[in-house]
Amino acid sequence: MAGRTPIAAKSSALIAMIADEDSVTGFLLAGVGNVDLRRKTNYLIVDSKATVKAIEDTFKEFASREDIAIVLISQYVANMIRFLVDSYNKPVPAILEIPSKDHPYDPAHDSVLSRVKYLFSAESVASGRR
Repeated sequence: MAGRTPIAAKSSALIAMIADEDSVTGFLLAGVGNVDLRRKTNYLIVDSKATVKAIEDTFKEFASREDIAIVLISQYVANMIRFLVDSYNKPVPAILEIPSKDHPYDPAHDSVLSRVKYLFSAESVASGRR
């Protein structure tokens, strides 16, 4: 594992969500929600009133916050800001695309799965050279 950057570990970190109301509500009921002293939340409910700009800004904010370890984003929302999701390359916070009730999950659009496929195809090419 030489040459790899160690991932900083904290005693506690948050899970953030960018998703439809039903998905966010389920996670809030599970105890994932947080509001800090500045009244900043760790979730964004995407409905018909949410703009792409608001989704982009929230994604950038969650990706840069030190207290967030995982960002869960509905795949249909991730498709709205696909260029941001695909260009994100940090290990923490991890970006995970999840299905929603009204929009089926498509593994062909998942950025994590596409990176894994790329890594395995690169490894299979490299192992064939030996």
